[in-house]
Amino acid sequence: KKDIPAVNFIIHEIHCRRNIEICPYCSDSIPKSEMKNHIESEHVQVTCKCRMKMENSLLKDHEASSCPLRPVLCQFCDIQLAFNKLQEHELYCGARTEPCGRCGRHVLLRELPEHPRLCG
Repeated sequence: KKDIPAVNFIIHEIHCRRNIEICPYCSDSIPKSEMKNHIESEHVQVTCKCRMKMENSLLKDHEASSCPLRPVLCQFCDIQLAFNKLQEHELYCGARTEPCGRCGRHVLLRELPEHPRLCG
């Protein structure tokens, strides 16, 4: 799967056939001596804490970007909670009020970034 000089092709092909295998799952070129380890570490099925099953190699990306139980911070109070609870929490949390330091009015937390423009 790589370009090699034509003069080396026969020796390269012999070496590859003897030492390299194509992974049946990801089609990567893997040394034959490491194939079992590659399959066990990369392609074994694991279960995320959200109960979704996937290959081990996909777990880290899943936990970081698409797992409904991944930890996230509330934009209003910086408390850490699960992503699937964030929207409900922020609706409640953003409805809390804080006094404006300039006009003294109590302003909803979700409206606080826009308030200085209206406050004058």
